[in-house]
Amino acid sequence: MNPSVSVIIPVYNGQKYLEETIHSAFSSDFKPLEVIVVNDGSTDNSLQVAMKLLAKYPNLEIVDQENGGVTSARNTGIKKASGKYILPLDGDDLIEPNYISEAVKVLEEQPQVKVVYCQADKFNENGTKPWNLKPFSINALARDNMIFVSALFRRKDWEEVGGFSEDMTMGREDWEFWIKMLKNGGEVIRLPFVGFHYRLTPESKRKKSGTSQLKRERIAYLNSKHKDFFERELNGPLRFQRTWSKPYNTLMKFLGKL
Repeated sequence: MNPSVSVIIPVYNGQKYLEETIHSAFSSDFKPLEVIVVNDGSTDNSLQVAMKLLAKYPNLEIVDQENGGVTSARNTGIKKASGKYILPLDGDDLIEPNYISEAVKVLEEQPQVKVVYCQADKFNENGTKPWNLKPFSINALARDNMIFVSALFRRKDWEEVGGFSEDMTMGREDWEFWIKMLKNGGEVIRLPFVGFHYRLTPESKRKKSGTSQLKRERIAYLNSKHKDFFERELNGPLRFQRTWSKPYNTLMKFLGKL
């Protein structure tokens, strides 16, 4: 008997792509699988789109909540989940049928592994292009995120770190989630095939979180929450020019200014 997996789909005004995303989740070759859609106060027909699929998919559950943001919606869905393993999937993205089954194999066979993800691409109506993600290391994670949110992890690990941080409202909240899950140990595996498809839209969160002001707020937040982690990995705080954080901190310490 396979362990159970819960796919958590938060959606806010995503009626255009939500049905395709739900179909993508249920096309997985892994069973048993439950899919929980959390409608985060949408003002369009997202809720109705999900509701009409209940008859087709008995393992589909729908939660309707007031708008609380994507971290709140993910946490709401995971709290409802019965699966041993969790896969967050945003309401416009897609996965390949073998992604979950191959990831679960790793998690079942290697208890030291906390996170499994895969190669990925980005797509829209104009075509598809590879998403060239940097290799994972805990030191590299201190400077940037290379694990998209649609990775598999154990529900118990989500519980142990207190879930996604709902007060992180300036974007890249998945980065902070992986930091707190992995900073004290745990391995990460990237599967050697494209199993995740990230849809590029005008509303894509990665675009919206790219302004200088949001970046400054995000760095200040990360430094306040994970000071010891950045001290260990970067010899001091994360800087606005992230790749220069460690050499700059090292120089400042040498000069007695840090």
